[in-house]
Amino acid sequence: MLPIGSIVYLNEGAHKIMIMNRAPIIPSEESEDEGIWYDYSGCFYPQGLDPNNVFYFNNENIDKVVFEGFKNEEEERFQELFQNWFAEDKPNIKKGLVTGPIEE
Repeated sequence: MLPIGSIVYLNEGAHKIMIMNRAPIIPSEESEDEGIWYDYSGCFYPQGLDPNNVFYFNNENIDKVVFEGFKNEEEERFQELFQNWFAEDKPNIKKGLVTGPIEE
């Protein structure tokens, strides 16, 4: 799991994306009562957040890590807790799949 602030290229992507969020949950198009989660959400770098250009993607969609975000004890602890929670509780929220190039 990459830290917030990491900058990546996505598969077949021509623009850098900065990771803004980990494990975001968005509403499902199939059902209003369900959500879908992804490994990350991101925005164009260096432009920053534009609500019309938020990208949801998973580890397997990352082609290249350009910069790895800040890590300290809190980051390491967060990742440990997140991994333990995920291993123990397996959220019953469906994981989203990105099957083609992300529109940029």
